[in-house]
Amino acid sequence: MATPPSPDDNLGTGPIKVALVDDQQLVRGGFKMLINSQPDLEVVAEAGNGHEAVRELAKVRADVVLMDVRMPGMDGIEATTALLERAAAKPEGSAGRDLKVVVLTTFDLDEYALSAIQAGASGFLLKDAPPEELLAAIRTVYRGDAVIAPSTTGRLLDHVAPLLRTPSAQVSRHAAAVETLTAREREVFTLIAQGLSNPEIAATLFLSEATVKTHVGHILAKLKARDRVQAVVIAYETGIAAP
Repeated sequence: MATPPSPDDNLGTGPIKVALVDDQQLVRGGFKMLINSQPDLEVVAEAGNGHEAVRELAKVRADVVLMDVRMPGMDGIEATTALLERAAAKPEGSAGRDLKVVVLTTFDLDEYALSAIQAGASGFLLKDAPPEELLAAIRTVYRGDAVIAPSTTGRLLDHVAPLLRTPSAQVSRHAAAVETLTAREREVFTLIAQGLSNPEIAATLFLSEATVKTHVGHILAKLKARDRVQAVVIAYETGIAAP
């Protein structure tokens, strides 16, 4: 296992705070042991369903939520929507506004996972993923600078692409936003949609990573996308990316 970053890498805020939401206590217990074994990660809350998650995270601040999709009562999709709407309503720069959600699923091509991503989740991960992949996903989403398991996310989006392209007011808004991108931003957007990281985009377009990061920021702002996963969904909706 690769050496984890030190807590000092977390912008001086201490360990990344993680919440676990799953109706199986054994699953939560296993994840908790793994996460708490890392010096830069800490489990701060647990919940067995969406209702508990919304209640607990009103009392405790988390940076990243690992959210099971299928749970009794309020499922992961509803809980993701509720948590992210509450986070977005907070003042700019306030604690908890940048909450990220990673959806956990036992199915590779699971349309529940797509619904959760559309609800604002930053990606999804299979429950049987290797421990290193789970830990890397938490850190990746916390940084907000990469798509989780782009090949897996890509397969999911390829599978449900026809659903994404169904005409709707949202698709029309996104198409109009894409039209506001500059030629260079559109190039970067296309590469984001292909799952490339900032260093890979920089190498492809012969740009510095700092320049790419600036372009990505402008793209997300223009598209009103929370992160790169949301941008990829918009790329599929608008035909920038195709199966």
